[in-house]
Amino acid sequence: MTRDDPQRQLKYNQQTLACQVQPGQVQPGKAPGVMFLGGFGSDMTGSKASYLSEFCRQRDQAYVRFDYTGHGQSSGRFIDGTIGQWLDDATEVFDQLTTGPQILVGSSMGGWLMVLLALRRPTRVAGLVGVAAAPDFTEELIWQTLPPDDRQRLITEGVIYSPSDYGPEPTPYTLRLIEEGRQHLVLTKPIPFTGPVRLLHGLQDRDVPWQMSQRLGDAVESNDVVVTLIKGGDHRLSAPQDLNRLGQAISEITSRLSG
Repeated sequence: MTRDDPQRQLKYNQQTLACQVQPGQVQPGKAPGVMFLGGFGSDMTGSKASYLSEFCRQRDQAYVRFDYTGHGQSSGRFIDGTIGQWLDDATEVFDQLTTGPQILVGSSMGGWLMVLLALRRPTRVAGLVGVAAAPDFTEELIWQTLPPDDRQRLITEGVIYSPSDYGPEPTPYTLRLIEEGRQHLVLTKPIPFTGPVRLLHGLQDRDVPWQMSQRLGDAVESNDVVVTLIKGGDHRLSAPQDLNRLGQAISEITSRLSG
């Protein structure tokens, strides 16, 4: 399989990651590539990932999307996943399937992972775009909000299940997910990233408070940070006007980096 094949499987550490790769101009002075990092339990066929596929194709801008371990078409069980595992997945895809400077687009949990990946690969991550970014969500949005009985059950049984608004099956939250996530918290100190950052968040987001994007913007050391709050916007931000905003954010960062 050649580098430019759109569909591929990336094998590492006995795992198989489903990926889609679109070629584009990645030479020095040309447009940076775009890499999409999805949310907790989502996959690369979602509306934002698909929109970016066509958006980048029309611009001849390189684009990579993939499924984390336990997500979509990749191997593994979702219930076994951790932030560290999914960060390793993203790092492997970044190292093996991208070339040159990259703009990372992170949706929900992907907004956390894009920051962690930028800290791992500071010389190649050139810009960040967050969509309802959820940094530190395992601690702040799960552990800290659990009623005492649920917290005790999680400690005793190692897993609890929460009803999901996005599918018929409840979502498992494991104690391992919570405890391992504490090794990767980013809102507890300044984030040494100095490239352009654009953060989009809906004011009607019921899953991730819009203040989380504001806090992320404050924590990033870059002086080129814009937080856009969307009146009436929900967590998905998949309406046509929201997808247009996403495209505009990438266009703006691309222009700054290529100018």
